[in-house]
Amino acid sequence: MTELVHYAVTDAVATITLDSPHNRNALSRQLVTELFEHLQAAAADDTVRVVLIASSGKVFCSGADLSEATADGMEEGARRIVELQRLIVSLDKPVVVRAYGAVRAGGIGIVAAADIAIANESATFALTEVKLGLAAAIISLTVHHRMNPRAAALTTLGGEVFSGADAAAYGLVTLAVSDEEIDERVAAVCRSLVTGAPQGLRESKKILNADLLERIDTRGAELAALSARLFASDEAREAMTAFLSRKK
Repeated sequence: MTELVHYAVTDAVATITLDSPHNRNALSRQLVTELFEHLQAAAADDTVRVVLIASSGKVFCSGADLSEATADGMEEGARRIVELQRLIVSLDKPVVVRAYGAVRAGGIGIVAAADIAIANESATFALTEVKLGLAAAIISLTVHHRMNPRAAALTTLGGEVFSGADAAAYGLVTLAVSDEEIDERVAAVCRSLVTGAPQGLRESKKILNADLLERIDTRGAELAALSARLFASDEAREAMTAFLSRKK
């Protein structure tokens, strides 16, 4: 089985790279499992102080794997994506995301769960669920915690594409920079974070994320059940099947 997520540690930074080009880094069972394992490895490695989630190519993440969802449903998948967001939020080391290129639906949940997210200005984001008879349910746990309410309503109800610059203005990402600048800005942030003492980083992150973690623990199961129900509905299955047919 080809590895879909790569892991490397350099200068106290664990870099986790999504590399599943055949489905645009969709959140398949395999990709989510490998991402979990690498995050847990970073958490257990005392030489790691910062975790960076990035991607190969020009797509960060296209969201849920609709092929798996139409075939097998999303009951387990929805729970796992809630758990993934919780793991990122509760990890005792800062998590940085390099949100380069296209970021869609569930991928935006990863961006929102991270402590710091840096996008390129021309990146494209979209909460596309509403177009498929779905709702941005499980990722609302983190997305609505980050975005200002007016922006959340516009992007969630409209489902339209917005830029990295918009994402920064909306509060979804920390900052947006030019394509040419993103790697250096990400590296600079990681270098700065690495200078923090482990206890200081751990306890500071706990304070920052206490309300978000409580939100996930309080509403996660409810929203996972809602997401699974919507994915199983006739309206959504018809829309997802039509979408997959157009992509072929």
